[in-house]
Amino acid sequence: MKGKSTLITGGDSGIGRAAAVLFAREGANVAIVYLDEEQDAQETIRLIEEEGGTGLAIRGDVGDKSFCEEAVNRTVESFGGLDVVVANAAEQHAVESFEDIPAEQIERTYRTNIFGYFYILQAAMPHLKRGASIICTTSVTAYRGQDLLIDYTTTKGAILALVRALASKFAHKGIRVNGVAPGPIWTPLIPASFPPEVVKEFGKDSPLERPGQPNEVAPSFLFLACEDASYMTGQVLHPNGGDPISS
Repeated sequence: MKGKSTLITGGDSGIGRAAAVLFAREGANVAIVYLDEEQDAQETIRLIEEEGGTGLAIRGDVGDKSFCEEAVNRTVESFGGLDVVVANAAEQHAVESFEDIPAEQIERTYRTNIFGYFYILQAAMPHLKRGASIICTTSVTAYRGQDLLIDYTTTKGAILALVRALASKFAHKGIRVNGVAPGPIWTPLIPASFPPEVVKEFGKDSPLERPGQPNEVAPSFLFLACEDASYMTGQVLHPNGGDPISS
């Protein structure tokens, strides 16, 4: 990853931060996109620089196409190009009753989790050359479902389809597109999304009987980003605590 220019959406905390720091450790320069968590974003930049990398924090909403274009342009201008894009930003909101999921919530979740992926990758494509890597964060929920997160779950299924479609679309250009489908991972989204009784039991039903940590997911992103994965495209890695997945 030495000298590679990387852009990670949702890079201020959780899985995004862990990937950013690991990329920097391996020599990459890393731009992170975040919504409004200024303190978290600056802490991520500090950690990137502590690893010897150059960090860039870009604040804005990935659901806004013009912002995504700006974020890509700022990354290219700062680092001299773009080699790796990690589409990772997401939001989720637990709702007990399917019938009660608000229309505004559905639209917002899709705008962040799907439109945001389209917008950032559309903006990135003119800058990506042969050997570039795109990595999209999907989820075990795309394979297993999650009855409290139905709108979120359907976006993760769409991301899985997006990975496969883009991998086919850009294989002839030598641009690889893969995904990572984490299982129950302890991130700030969990206590912010679920009631306390669900948080207390979070991840205990996995075969390893515990939730994973973001640093246990980040190596999957690193592998897919670097040359070690040069013969992989259209694939999904599953750091999920042992849940057997059939694609």
